[in-house]
Amino acid sequence: MSILSPDPSLEPSLEPPLEPSPGAPSGEPSPAPLSATPRTALGRSKDRARTDRAELYAVLDAGLVCHLGVVAGGVPMVVPTGYGRIGDTLYLHGSTGATSLRADGEVCVTVTHVDGVVLARSAFHHSVNYRSAMIYGRPRLVTDPEERLAGLRALTEQLAPGQWDAVRPPTRKELAATAVLALSLAEASVKVRQGPPVDDEEDYALPVWAGVLPLRVAWGEPEPDPAMTADLPVPAHIATRNLASR
Repeated sequence: MSILSPDPSLEPSLEPPLEPSPGAPSGEPSPAPLSATPRTALGRSKDRARTDRAELYAVLDAGLVCHLGVVAGGVPMVVPTGYGRIGDTLYLHGSTGATSLRADGEVCVTVTHVDGVVLARSAFHHSVNYRSAMIYGRPRLVTDPEERLAGLRALTEQLAPGQWDAVRPPTRKELAATAVLALSLAEASVKVRQGPPVDDEEDYALPVWAGVLPLRVAWGEPEPDPAMTADLPVPAHIATRNLASR
């Protein structure tokens, strides 16, 4: 599955690419704290809730893939896909014919990072350390040309910062085959679990190893495409990110 190409079978266009407009929206983040709604209020483990909107941005900005939940034709479906954020707006994209992007109604988007496996003294209290965000809302189809390019740029930069300026921008034909959705971050929740296991008091005396197995995700060595026609060095924005993750 490609999360950048809306239609891998789309033939290359000979049209000149469209240049991003300097008038694209800047999307200033909102200073307002996260406020619980009936859908985002935590029913359990309320101590894990976060209300600082900056923590929402941090969870989203650290991710690569979100899960988009929709109801299409009366059937629920959850689709893994790329995303990008500008200020208080989340951008999603895909083929104009994608069922998930043509569904009309409320959606739910989630992003989760697993930071470790929590091993307790009892099977019941095993857990994971994580950071997660959940966003509810009704997305809007982006039709403004400047905002469409800004949204696609945000999607590309989410995967590889600096990549948008290093590659050919989309052509009119490619843009016509691509749907871009904007989802407000107004209704969102953040939940975080960190730290050691929490066992029942009587279980702390059990001769069972307990603790956390940290999980770390790191970039590997860049692998050049065998189809490249020239011996090109790894671009600085990619090499730098690779070294920073070590």
